[in-house]
Amino acid sequence: MKCLFLLLGVLQLLAAATAVYKQWIPNTNFETGSNWDKGRVPCASDVVHFEKNKVVSVFVRSPHALTDMYLPLNGELVLASGAGFTAFDGSWDPGCDSGATVRFADMEHHAWFDPMLWQAVSPGRELEPGGRIFSVDEERVPCHYDDVIFQPETSFRVNVDSSRRVIHLRSISLMGQELSSPEAWASYLRGPSAPLQFHGNGTLQVTGTSCPDKSGCACGNTPDGHRICTALLGASGRQCPVPACRSPLQPLGHCCRVCGATISLDFTPDFDLQKYRDGLVQALLSQPKYASVRMAISKVHKARTFLGVIPRSSTPLIQIVLIDDEVGAQTGTAAEQMAADIMEDIAQHGEALGISSGEMEVATGSTFSGQAGSHAWSRITVEMVLGLLFGLLLLGGILFLYRKAKLRLPALHLPWPWDRAEDPASPAFPAPASDKGFDNPMFDVELPSVDAGEMLQEMASTDHQVFYLNPLYDASETET
Repeated sequence: MKCLFLLLGVLQLLAAATAVYKQWIPNTNFETGSNWDKGRVPCASDVVHFEKNKVVSVFVRSPHALTDMYLPLNGELVLASGAGFTAFDGSWDPGCDSGATVRFADMEHHAWFDPMLWQAVSPGRELEPGGRIFSVDEERVPCHYDDVIFQPETSFRVNVDSSRRVIHLRSISLMGQELSSPEAWASYLRGPSAPLQFHGNGTLQVTGTSCPDKSGCACGNTPDGHRICTALLGASGRQCPVPACRSPLQPLGHCCRVCGATISLDFTPDFDLQKYRDGLVQALLSQPKYASVRMAISKVHKARTFLGVIPRSSTPLIQIVLIDDEVGAQTGTAAEQMAADIMEDIAQHGEALGISSGEMEVATGSTFSGQAGSHAWSRITVEMVLGLLFGLLLLGGILFLYRKAKLRLPALHLPWPWDRAEDPASPAFPAPASDKGFDNPMFDVELPSVDAGEMLQEMASTDHQVFYLNPLYDASETET
């Protein structure tokens, strides 16, 4: 694994932080056949119908002849150079003899947080080759520091409903113009087109700043993770595929469980995410034996809980997700082998790479990772033991204070066993309230006067035996 360490040294001189570009796929162009209910562009003998109460922005690239056209109350037609509409003169038009009413489709359902409506592009705005590197579902939608592109000469309408009030982006490009400052974006929002293109309760905010941390920045889409998964799976009634392995893994930020391997890395300030990713691609992912493996790597925030239930905090870590195209009992085995190679390299060069520790979890078609289970169960066991000790300590403190009369329990009597052992009296034989006797309230008889000294002597002679004076008899007849 020395090649990976040496390659990272070379990349340190060449690599730079690369911006991530996400391009919006749908459009509302007049010439896009899928935007019409007939699945084709209207022709000369057709009647074009835009719903009266629908808000639209439609880009028209070329001239069109139409029989008639009904426009919406609120919308715009953006005409390219040379584009326009003319009335059909009734002459024969090959391939257009239907004379149908063609309606513009409803575009309100296109949601910002639908991963299927975005694609990653290179800085040159060309589609990135898919396959070897992928993103977890939350990162398929534009992240906090991403650049967003709406293709030139296209119109669009997107629903920006969000669990956040503001959706931050580095820049937005539309109609061939890049808006990369808060001032430029604010000026565009004041124009007539923005309300027709963006709708919903969320607000897009351009910051113009890139990720300031070389260890990477978290995507920031976790608050809208449920929207992403609902759009990805729920809208069409699809469900996650059944994994072909036991105890499949749940990567952070991903909607479905997977077979393969995940690695969680704790890092130091020296860690460089971009260079480390490039090193893994060049040294490991490009090897023929890993031709079926795909990798995702990013910074995520892992929630920490107490006893697995109470939220405590979140910790940033680097997550590597490895999946492969193997089938049957071999599912996930290539990903497992690559994960083992990564862990071996971390053991040898982790400190130089800025990696302080790593944890691997594996799920394959033949077995499930004992290592994954041991890590999970060890954490659960430790939390359960600590919780039990805390509960016993709290209970012991309450009992101690109760026994020392420092704590009273109102309206609650607990029959502790030691109370019976230390108190020989029972309700059948109540102890006198005083060894000085009592007055009988049934008779109003004045007690004979007794000298205090004589009383003390009599009490001493009785060896502290209990006695009382009965007012029914004369004092001279009283015997003790």
